[in-house]
Amino acid sequence: MTFSTLDLALVEEATKKSGLIWVRGTGPDRALWHAWVDGAAHVLGDGPGEQPFPGLADGGAAEVTVRSKDKGGRLISWTARVTELAPHGEAWEAAVAELKGKRLNAPDSELMTERWARECRLLRLEPVAATTELPDGSLAARPLPTTAITREPAPAALPRLLLKRKKARG
Repeated sequence: MTFSTLDLALVEEATKKSGLIWVRGTGPDRALWHAWVDGAAHVLGDGPGEQPFPGLADGGAAEVTVRSKDKGGRLISWTARVTELAPHGEAWEAAVAELKGKRLNAPDSELMTERWARECRLLRLEPVAATTELPDGSLAARPLPTTAITREPAPAALPRLLLKRKKARG
């Protein structure tokens, strides 16, 4: 199914407002931060310290699910054409300008764009078809294995400290 003008407007508005999109290529679903630029969602990653997106390849397709920003539920799903942008091209520069403002906690904010050009991939996810039917059920799955772990357990006194602060304010 191709896009109607209304479907395309819904995809654009919902994707712009959502902080995360769920993307499935040939691998598992991934929650990815993104920026909407020139009619497509752009995701950056696959480099050290950035979000992984295995299964997304240049010229491939992906299924994108957009969630509601306020409630977190699924709003719309759409099929995307995946295109990898070459570093320092016009489209790459425009997307990176938007992504820079959305990248939280970057270790090297001044040199971030050069690191992205050297070590990361920037993918353009351009909508090509709307999915009118959302799947039934929750689609809940086990979390993917990750190296991101809590280094140490929370201190035993932490709950008492937080409760003390709450009492002092209230």
